[in-house]
Amino acid sequence: MSWAVHIEVVQAGGVTEETAPPVRLSLRPPANRVSRRAIGYWTVWAAVGWAVLIGIQAVFVLTSDDPPAWLTVTWVISCVLAPLHLLVMPQWRYRIHRWEVTGEAVYTQEGWLKQDWRIAPISRIQTVDIERDPVEQLFRLAKITVTTASAAGPVKIAGLDHTEALALAAELTKTTQATPGDAT
Repeated sequence: MSWAVHIEVVQAGGVTEETAPPVRLSLRPPANRVSRRAIGYWTVWAAVGWAVLIGIQAVFVLTSDDPPAWLTVTWVISCVLAPLHLLVMPQWRYRIHRWEVTGEAVYTQEGWLKQDWRIAPISRIQTVDIERDPVEQLFRLAKITVTTASAAGPVKIAGLDHTEALALAAELTKTTQATPGDAT
């Protein structure tokens, strides 16, 4: 995928189009991995989800005089799938989640079953936010949200070391202020 930048110049007599030298943004794997602590963070969140699901199933199976067979089967399946998911998913996500910021764009790659690659040109960035939920704070992690003038929504870089996220947000803010354009 490559993009060419078109500039519209409004003149008194109408609109003329000039084509700037094309900026080639190729869809490629970004260079940087997220923090290794993201593995623990993803494991904790998945474990909480599995614990809630298995706990609810257990309450119904163990407190019911005659639990439906399907409920017992789903409980057993959950008890088998949960450890497999907790072993595989965080490692897999760590191998896939990547990010990179260049003078031209923010590149991200994320997901584990459904993978998403995004490129946000620097000239399209409107805001840069840092988010940290309580579990991310325990793992000293942060998430950067780069809001752009795009219908696809914001670009998120999750699993960053908190210090690295602060530096990245400062760098993106400085770069976007120095980049001409109106982010639309």
